[in-house]
Parts: sequence; structure tokens; C-alpha cells
Amino acid sequence: MKTELEFLNNNIKDNTSVVVACSGGPDSMCLLSLVNNLKTTKKIEVICAHVNHKLRTESDEEAIMVQEYCQKNDIVFELLEITDYLTGDFSEEDARIRRYKFFDQVINKYKSKYLLTAHHGDDLIETILMRLTRGSNLSGYAGIRQVNTNESYQILRPLLTTTKEAILKYNNENAIPYRVDASNDNLKYTRNRYRHTILPFLKNEDVNVHLKYLKFSKELSEYDNFVTEYIKNNKLIVDNSIDINKLNLENTFIKKKTIELIVKEIQKYDYFDISDNQMAEIIKLLDKNNKSIDLNNGYKCINEYGYLKIIKPENVNFTEIIFDRDVITKYFTFYYNSTEGDDSNNCIYLLSTDIKLPLKLRTKRNGDKMYIKNLNGSKKISDIFIDSKLPKEERINYPILVDASDTIIWLPGLKKSQFAKDKSEKYDIIIKCEAR
Repeated sequence: MKTELEFLNNNIKDNTSVVVACSGGPDSMCLLSLVNNLKTTKKIEVICAHVNHKLRTESDEEAIMVQEYCQKNDIVFELLEITDYLTGDFSEEDARIRRYKFFDQVINKYKSKYLLTAHHGDDLIETILMRLTRGSNLSGYAGIRQVNTNESYQILRPLLTTTKEAILKYNNENAIPYRVDASNDNLKYTRNRYRHTILPFLKNEDVNVHLKYLKFSKELSEYDNFVTEYIKNNKLIVDNSIDINKLNLENTFIKKKTIELIVKEIQKYDYFDISDNQMAEIIKLLDKNNKSIDLNNGYKCINEYGYLKIIKPENVNFTEIIFDRDVITKYFTFYYNSTEGDDSNNCIYLLSTDIKLPLKLRTKRNGDKMYIKNLNGSKKISDIFIDSKLPKEERINYPILVDASDTIIWLPGLKKSQFAKDKSEKYDIIIKCEAR
């Protein structure tokens, strides 16, 4: 494990904390042992993050084994037990989301800059072959990166330079305890079929084939990083939206890569795939203002006000609520009967005898109109939203102030109705809002 230890030495700073994702299997226990060996020389604090999925009778035994190893070696032990899944049944994607949210929490708790996972060379080969078979993109074909940089920490995979056989040999020679998941031999799982049928053939051709795949992965990653930096430096993406005018000056490859970057950010906790046909439709959408197309998992791609966005419309979080006190909604905090006000659209002065109390907050309804202050006649709320360039995804949950007769009084932050008083006039109600 000389190469792997050198990687750890070169990529982890002294006097810091390191979080190791450890399942209790041979790979993660090997990694935990290697990191533990550096604890004294590098003066690092080692935190073991273990997830008990509660799916097998052995799960509790594995958690106990990992905890006992940590206690024996003065390693901090953090445990997540999953007793219910979002869909009611086990979902690999749900489990992955839960794991990485847990890892994020542990990293924040100990102010760590490193998350270590035990993916090894065999895993890399399997991943690349699976993605080549099913289809992916430049980033996907690179497989598993040895170093991934997030906003607040790095994900390091020191074992990508070694094999399963070498890991087992290390564990046996150093008396490292581990548990083996019997499901890893079940050929009903796609990865297992690659592992037990294709991988032996490749290793028979070249015992160091995993290093060839690692070189392939690193070179693709370099190409991917170059393109990503080009996109960022040219400001094709602004606030998770694509500048359509700028993107239309680029070739098709850059267009596709820019779209993939936005999808990648969304997929941190909510994976969804974009087919080749959908990508082609998105490219066409660049020339269709105020149009949208449906994607997978409830997502939409929208061309709106010169920007391309990929969003997941949210369900309405309220229909109608009585407004007689301070209220917090998705987009605003409202202060009822404030003592101070101003002349902006974030504040409204009202006279209670002009309207019917109680006031209410509700969301938009079909046909909604408002008589705007200092404007003769009414205007559709939908047109006000469009004129104000309010994103479509916000319109569904946007709060509207009405009185007891359902007359629209105020669009907070946008427009006031004819019932709004000037500060110099008589009023007895002041309502303010602050964007959240």
C-alpha cells in the first residue's frame, strides 16, 4: 500500500480532521486502517462515518464491529441508522442521498476538508464499462475521479490505484477485521455481472489493467476540467442559469457541456437522466423564447427572459391564510401593522374602512386582476408577473394580498392597488415585506 499511503500524505494537510466513509467491508476497513496509520505523523483527527441501512440481519453486527475498531484505535465514530426510506421501500438512490447528506453533516460538525471513500481500481473499471454500455457524457465516461472538489471539501479516493486482491491481502496480513456482504455475489445486480464475468477476463489479459483505466479516467477528467473552466471563464452560466445570447455563439459541443454542468449541480441530491433526444430538444429550445420542455423526474427546461433554466416546479405551499399577524412564506417575511414604512413596493399603507377585513394571503387564481394605483383600469396578475420578469417557477407560490371580499390589494414587491395610501394620507394599517 505504498502508493496509496503516498497519495494520502500528499493530499491531506497536517493538523486537520479527516472523515472516512466506512461500511465495514474489506475496502473501507482497509482505508480506515491506512488513514489511522498516519494519525500520529500528520497529527490528524480521524472520524469514521458509518451508515447502518438496517436491510440485513448482519447490519447491526457490522456497525458494532466498526464501532469497536474505532474505540480500540481512538477514532471518532459517527453513526446513521436508516429505519425508513422516502419511497417506503429500499431505493439505492434514496440510500445514496441519505449517505451523502449524513457525510456533509459530519464534515460540517468537525470542520473537515476531506471525505475519503474506499472505491478501488476494480470499482473504476466496472463503472467505466457500465457507463460506456448504457451511454453517458464526457464527465460520466471518466468514471470515478481520484480527487473531487466540492464547495467546502474534497472527496479523496486513495484506493483507485490498487485492486480488490491487494486490499484483501493487506487486511489479512494486518489482522484488519471486516465483513463481507453476500449480495455482492448475486448476479441479478448489473455491477456484479461485470465484476464476476468481464473483470476476470481483463485482469487475465493484464494484471495491472486497473492502472490503464485510471490513466484513461484522469485524461478524460482533464479534458472535462478544461471545458468546464472555459465555460466558467466566459460566464456562460450566471446564478445557475445559462446566458442564451452567449451560448448561441458557441459550437454544439460547448452548448451540450454547459447544459450538462447545470444538470450536474442539480443532481447533487436528486439524480435524473437526460437522453440524447432530450438534449437535442434543449438545444432547439435556445431559439424558442418563453417555451419549455419536460424532462425526467418532474424537471423542466425553460427558455425565459434570455436565460435557460432547469427547474423542478414546487407544489403550492399554501392556498389561503388569514393575515392578521406576522407571516413567513416561501419568498417573503410579512410584518403586519408595522410601526414604520416607506414608499417602495415592499410596503403598503391601508385604511381599514376602505377594505373588508380580515386580510388574506393567497396564491394566484385564473382570471385574477388588480386595479393598480395611479393607473386607470385593471391589469391581469399574469401580465404583471410577465412585465416584472418574475420567473415561472416563482409565480405558482407567489403571495397575493386580498381582503375578505377577495379584492386584490397588493402584489408584494411588485405593484400596489388603488387602495394603497400615500404616507401623507390617512391610514391605520402598515404592512411591510422582506425578501427571504
